[in-house]
Amino acid sequence: MRRLAITVLRDQRIRFLIVGGINTLVGYLVYAALTVWVFPDVRFGYLISLALSYVVAIGLAFVLYRRFVFRVHGNVLQDLLRFVTVYLVAITINAIALPLLVEVLSVPPLLAQLIVLVGTTLLSFFGHRSFSFGRPAGTAATGATGATGVPDPSA
Repeated sequence: MRRLAITVLRDQRIRFLIVGGINTLVGYLVYAALTVWVFPDVRFGYLISLALSYVVAIGLAFVLYRRFVFRVHGNVLQDLLRFVTVYLVAITINAIALPLLVEVLSVPPLLAQLIVLVGTTLLSFFGHRSFSFGRPAGTAATGATGATGVPDPSA
């Protein structure tokens, strides 16, 4: 069983899903708590909740993705700026799609956010893998791994 777990965890996509799941759960719980308990009677309070939950999620995700998923070293500031850029694209899509679902299609805010999360999760994986934490082939100090998480011998 342990050998199977180690084999499965070598796959970068699996690590991304696990860390992303944890991060999404934390971000969603923050969003839900703020929406239900802090801004329940505030017009567009769900959007304020969205912005605040993204601040929490970005901080947690950067550390977890960098350390456990993409396993890169160096370039912390550059990685952070690129990471935030990917998240800004995701939050822009989210900020457009969420009000459309809530205001136009009358989808409850918590369900609407779950729907939007599917698309932004895919965007995040590819954006972070290729842009936020992407390293040129042959860069020695990256600790980079391929899509399966197996170290690239040329890195």
